[in-house]
Parts: sequence; structure tokens; C-alpha cells
Amino acid sequence: MAAWKFPGRPRFTSRATVLVLVLCSLVAILAYPARQFINQRDEIAAQRVKAEQAKHAVEQLTAEKARWQDPEYVKAQARQRLHYAMPGEIPFTAVDPTPRPGTTEPSGTGSGPAAKALPWYTTVWNSVDAAASPSPAPAP
Repeated sequence: MAAWKFPGRPRFTSRATVLVLVLCSLVAILAYPARQFINQRDEIAAQRVKAEQAKHAVEQLTAEKARWQDPEYVKAQARQRLHYAMPGEIPFTAVDPTPRPGTTEPSGTGSGPAAKALPWYTTVWNSVDAAASPSPAPAP
């Protein structure tokens, strides 16, 4: 019996090669626009979140503005923040004479709570005095 011999057939035909090249070209051409599309979609989502936050802030500010339109609220804030009093009232501020743990006694200089009890001009003058006095030379 004679053996049948098939002519050598290439693994990829020219049609298959062209098809693979076209598909690779399409993937390469569409990769950048697809990436841009995904990035833009993420940016849009971030902008929507920022818009919601801004909308919430506007709502809060609108509510606060409405509160400030009320004369009673303005009076209450003036009394609380500025220590104002109505005519005929005697305003006072209670001060605890014992220092809290961790605070220092008023010494004229410093930045702690005790330094805030001094008038501003005393603090300025104390800092001028401290700047005028020579500091000791550091030890070698």
C-alpha cells in the first residue's frame, strides 16, 4: 500500500496571520480610549461626591444663616461669646482659684492657660525684657 502523503501545510495560513494582526491592532488602538474612559468615569464619581459634600455644606450654612436671622439667637450668642448682659443685669465670671493639674502659676511669660490671664501689654513688655537680657553662653 502506498502511503498517502499530504503536502506540508503551514501552521498559520496567511488569512490567520492577517486576522491575528488585525485583532492585535484593534486591541492596541482601543486600549488608550478604554483607559481614558475608565479614568473619566472615576473622575466623574469623585466630582459627584464633592458636589454632594458641597450641597451638604450649603444646607448647613443656610440653616446657620436662618438661625442668625432670629434676634433671640443673636442675643444668646452675644451673651455666651461676648459676655454681654441685658440692662439691669450684673454680669460675672466665675474663676476657679485652684490651678488644674498640669498648669503653671502665672509668671508673666509663657503660653499656657495661666499666661492668658495677663493683659496683652504685660506679655509684650515681659518678652521685650527677656529679649533685652543677655542669655548665658552655652557650655562647650
